[in-house]
Amino acid sequence: MRKIGKQIIENSVFLQREDYHKNLIRKINAIHNKIKLGGGEKAIEHQHKKGKLTARERINKLIDANSKFYEINSFAAYGDYKEYGEAPSAGTVMGIGKIHTKLHFIVANDATVKAGAWFPLTAKKNLRAQEIVMQNHIPIIYLVDSAGVFLPLQDEIFPDKEHFGRIFRNNAKISAMGIPQISAIMGPCVAGGAYLPIMSDEALIVEGEGSVFLAGSHLVKAAIGEDIENEKLGGAKVQSNISGVTDYISTDDEDAINTIRNICGMNGKFENAGLNRIESKKPKFDENEIYGILPEDNFKQYDMYELIARITDNSEIDEYKAGYGKTIITAYARIDGWAVGIVANQRTVVKNEKGEMQIGGVIYSDSADKATRFIMNCNQKRIPLLFLQDVTGFMVGSKAEHGGIIKDGAKMVNAVANSVVPKITIIVGNSFGAGNYAMCGKAYDPRFIFAYPNSKISVMGGNQASSVLLDIKIKQMEKGGKHFSEEEKAKLLSDIKKSYDEKSEPLYAASKIWIDEIIDPILTREYVSMALEVANNNPNWEKFNVGILQT
Repeated sequence: MRKIGKQIIENSVFLQREDYHKNLIRKINAIHNKIKLGGGEKAIEHQHKKGKLTARERINKLIDANSKFYEINSFAAYGDYKEYGEAPSAGTVMGIGKIHTKLHFIVANDATVKAGAWFPLTAKKNLRAQEIVMQNHIPIIYLVDSAGVFLPLQDEIFPDKEHFGRIFRNNAKISAMGIPQISAIMGPCVAGGAYLPIMSDEALIVEGEGSVFLAGSHLVKAAIGEDIENEKLGGAKVQSNISGVTDYISTDDEDAINTIRNICGMNGKFENAGLNRIESKKPKFDENEIYGILPEDNFKQYDMYELIARITDNSEIDEYKAGYGKTIITAYARIDGWAVGIVANQRTVVKNEKGEMQIGGVIYSDSADKATRFIMNCNQKRIPLLFLQDVTGFMVGSKAEHGGIIKDGAKMVNAVANSVVPKITIIVGNSFGAGNYAMCGKAYDPRFIFAYPNSKISVMGGNQASSVLLDIKIKQMEKGGKHFSEEEKAKLLSDIKKSYDEKSEPLYAASKIWIDEIIDPILTREYVSMALEVANNNPNWEKFNVGILQT
């Protein structure tokens, strides 16, 4: 193992960068704290008056005392559905926690947000939860308290393949995979949503609050003319003692939570993936220094080795092909004791066509070739992969094209796509174009994908994209006889760039569930370790084969 990293001198550049990133974290935390209020303090008070806990309170009581809940997709729907009053966290709280020291995935409807109604992004978020469960073979618990589909947007949630019905299909698939599913009906559970808890292995229902039926009393009256109260139609005693639909009756939320904990405490030990882990060692350098290492401008230079030195055990790596293809770092290392293969972009100073110097995390043919071979090696040895993305794309121009950049890039994409070891992706800086794909973007099934608050995710950088978009806009307008002054062009360019940049922000990506969470850079080791512990639960390995591009 080779030690990497050097002691940081806290000069003006370091301090400026540190202040910038700490301020970003403060802003993200402020937004997250507001999101945690769900539908707001009045809605929380109303929930409490009914003797019910909020979604986050239920989760906190469910997981082991003094353990951490790793929330996933907490920024889902941020800035969306404004015409309907917004839906913080898409009306659902979900993530990973430990119950009797064992990992579980927990999904809880937030009844303070539109009575827990399902928006399109709620369905997408729940499907992501089930995807994580199926990929990693960890038990899942549903805390159900929902009024059902948000009807004004039913066309965006009901009929398609990745819509509401896919969730029940996944219930069946998860069950067939032998992954435990437990549901607690802690409020309304109506229509198609009734299938989710009943397709679980075991279902609890809270007396007086929980109800489950295909059609509520109003719809029953309209459909067949029968007058009946919801409690008598599908309340706890009816569904447990008469229909036999539910398995346990609980007196209140806390009783239901205690029952779930008791059931989970009985689970046996399952086979795991056998990922390599030894005793953890802290990095030689302070993780807090990451703030001062990362630049405040995503196109300024920094050294990726210094970041890696602050997340790897003992600040050590075994670097693969260290002197070749230097715009990608490939190295074996340990993070919190876990063996990993790191694939990281390294920014370099390059010349453009005019001979000017530029900074970029560009992938060249030699870098792509090196990364491909390293990914194949990690699959051969069953070593999980950690991708640290800071990439502006593949190199372009006649020299790159004549050198076969498309072929070498395709090899790397192929290796990533067919990789069978657990993959974890963290977007450290830029994530542009095909570089996003080659470095295991969301489309390439990373077990988890996280992003730093300073990250940018888009098809290309804002300056380049806005110039292209401006040119297209001007040509369209000029065809109609409109001509622009230089001042008007500058104003139009500024507006285009602002709109483009906003949609490149990690908050925008998190709101659309393109990433799993925005994380504090100094918690990188913790999140990687958590992700690997989760991934280690799936013992099933496919045979690795990259097909026609394996040589």
